[in-house]
Amino acid sequence: MGTDCLFCRIVAGEIPATVVRETPTTLAFRDIDPKAPVHVLVVPKEHYADVATLSQSDPTLAGEVLATAAAVAEDEGLLGDGFRLMFNTGAHGGQEVFHVHAHVLGGAPLGPMLARSLG
Repeated sequence: MGTDCLFCRIVAGEIPATVVRETPTTLAFRDIDPKAPVHVLVVPKEHYADVATLSQSDPTLAGEVLATAAAVAEDEGLLGDGFRLMFNTGAHGGQEVFHVHAHVLGGAPLGPMLARSLG
């Protein structure tokens, strides 16, 4: 992927991030604008635009992203009270960076999944 992808640049070490876990295929780092007391992003090191593309192209890597997210939740002490694992996909899904990433959110009650009624 070209240098225009923010998360590719973080993976390459060109942009600093607070890394909390790294595997040969994934990187987990703290969100710079956290929406919960714990807000960690988990990305595959290889570029895929979204979770649908990743899961269709490389299901094994998709599983590795999930395994890293679960390990982050455990490391952050979230397993007892629970956490939210979220993938935003596409414009209507709220995706802002088009490199697939999982949000691991927790550390406090998170409330309803959607902030407003769609009806």
